[in-house]
Amino acid sequence: MTTPLKISPATLARLAKLGIHHRADLLLHLPLRYEDETHLAPVATVQPGMNAQVQGVITHSEVTFRPRRTLVCRLQDNGGELYLRFLNFYPSQQKQLAIGKQIRAVGEVRMGYYGLEMVHPKCRAVDDDTPLQQSLTPVYPATAGLSQTVLRKLIANALDTLPLADTLPEPLLKKLRLAGFADSVRLLHNPPPDVSAASLEQRSHAAWRRIKFDELLAQQLSMRVHHRERGKRIAPMLAPQHRLTAQLIKDLPFALTSAQQKVYAEIGRDLAQPHPMQRLLLGDVGSGKTVVAALAALQAIENGYQAAFMAPTEILAEQHYLKLRDWLAPLGLAPVWLSGSLKKKEKQLAAERIASGETLLAIGTHALFQEQVSFHRLGLAIVDEQHKFGVQQRLALHNKGKTAVGRASVRQDSVGLKPDLQEPHQLMMSATPIPRTLAMSYYADLDVSVIDELPPGRTPVVTKLVSDARRDEVFERVRAACMEGQQAYWVCPLIDESETLQLQTAIETHETLRAAFPELSVGLAHGKLDSAEKARVMAAFKAGELQLLVATTVIEVGVDVPNASLMVIDHAERMGLAQLHQLRGRVGRGTAESLCVLLYQQPLSELARARLKIVFESSDGFAIAQQDLQLRGPGELLGARQSGVAMLRFADISADEDLLNDAQQTADELLRDFPEAAQGHLQRWMANKHDYLHA
Repeated sequence: MTTPLKISPATLARLAKLGIHHRADLLLHLPLRYEDETHLAPVATVQPGMNAQVQGVITHSEVTFRPRRTLVCRLQDNGGELYLRFLNFYPSQQKQLAIGKQIRAVGEVRMGYYGLEMVHPKCRAVDDDTPLQQSLTPVYPATAGLSQTVLRKLIANALDTLPLADTLPEPLLKKLRLAGFADSVRLLHNPPPDVSAASLEQRSHAAWRRIKFDELLAQQLSMRVHHRERGKRIAPMLAPQHRLTAQLIKDLPFALTSAQQKVYAEIGRDLAQPHPMQRLLLGDVGSGKTVVAALAALQAIENGYQAAFMAPTEILAEQHYLKLRDWLAPLGLAPVWLSGSLKKKEKQLAAERIASGETLLAIGTHALFQEQVSFHRLGLAIVDEQHKFGVQQRLALHNKGKTAVGRASVRQDSVGLKPDLQEPHQLMMSATPIPRTLAMSYYADLDVSVIDELPPGRTPVVTKLVSDARRDEVFERVRAACMEGQQAYWVCPLIDESETLQLQTAIETHETLRAAFPELSVGLAHGKLDSAEKARVMAAFKAGELQLLVATTVIEVGVDVPNASLMVIDHAERMGLAQLHQLRGRVGRGTAESLCVLLYQQPLSELARARLKIVFESSDGFAIAQQDLQLRGPGELLGARQSGVAMLRFADISADEDLLNDAQQTADELLRDFPEAAQGHLQRWMANKHDYLHA
């Protein structure tokens, strides 16, 4: 029997950089591509752009020095010739490629100065009877100091020494019509020459489908286990009391939509359970998530618990504070406001009101989870735009509500046990719609509610694409709208991800527009304004004292001015789809016909052109999010959440939706009917293996 190879500490460190920590990780370190060394191409038949293996004799070899030091060799077979060129080479290579040597070279053919050539091909000396490879040669993801030769040797040894038993029971394999795991892994590491190269490259081969399914299944199992574990934890039972919540619904100047009523019912049922709610509330721009969050907070307050409402930016958090303050004042409730920009004494006073339980609702930014802030009795943590917070930041707020309680106070079947930790319920919200496949894959550990209906009376926003060359026409459109009594936003671009440059651009644009429109009152809002000044500017705009507001993307979410019916997004080509859609949602909140002008500058990249086309053609946030997923992939859309959830390496949730659906169903079956198989599958894929490389 083959024995495991000894691996040096230096190689172990390099393998760790590739995410390889256990011997079994080598099995799933799959090739990026393959080189075909199973047959020889006559030199006379190769064409530019081909990847080929050729064999011949070196008939010329020299080192040239113009334009730089280069080794140039001519290789000839019976029917043709091509050149091998090396910009970096060792004396040993020069010796290997001496005149008269018979060489086998593998590489991409291109047209060069001397004719057909290969630059830095893989070469080795051969005899007339040197056999060809019997399978395609894998090319693996690598790192500095770790050669393909070493990786191939380690992976071949792992294939020979590690068990490749299938984690899927035979009945499920037959039902799903999947290839076996062992056969799939062996084929992908050593594909025979008759396998379709296109099916390997496109990852459509049955072996690839098995690997992608297994990866998706491991993700689903992990999420479901996490979801089940939550059911064993303790949270306060916040049963609906229908006092404050009914009064708020009665006092609102609008009626809840059926979608809002549906999701609040889902949240209300969760809050009444003795285990913690972790629910994600999705809704397009303007769908009314804030009032649902307010009702959830009131349900906690009715039960004598506190609620915390956290948002990622001060402008958004302050908008929530002002709105909820007005809604809750008639109910005799006064929320407290806490942000980093408050003066030390104001922060201390707010923290004291929260710690004493004097206030039952705290609204703010990251300041809510700072060390000096403690809650008297936190029952519900609400996180808006949750994807903009890191996992640890969301946990920090959540942990503020953990308190020791006796198990017997919650569970009648256990008496005299040690105190357990009671934790708050958690409601996460996002105005950035999440595509169905993304929610299925990366949010499967959460319960998801969707507000899929906009309130009646929302005016559709007309979107126009306008070249920067027509900027003067846009100026006139802004002037005309403001002179007619409407209000407008002018949004400045994010430049090179630099807040400083963005601020500078906003200030310069503000000065330009003030000079262009002396008859208009033009305001400026950006993230660097202090809290009081920011509040003053936004209040003036909302009151109609400012006709035009120049702003950075801080107004992306949370700003609600019904009279604002025109938005100009400057250099729209620099912004992402979700951001463009969010910004556009700041207009169309009143009865006047609204317009969003996407002002772009040529030349446009293909990606920018695609983004502008999508946002121009669609106003459906979920449809836009789906196309954004196809353009950017899940990593960027997930935002900070990806630091808490492993990204998929092989599966593509857009292209492999059928496998994702199967993985969801199979995860439930495995956990219910084959729990040992489920555990074995998780051990293989989730890095909780015991066969460490250094063992």
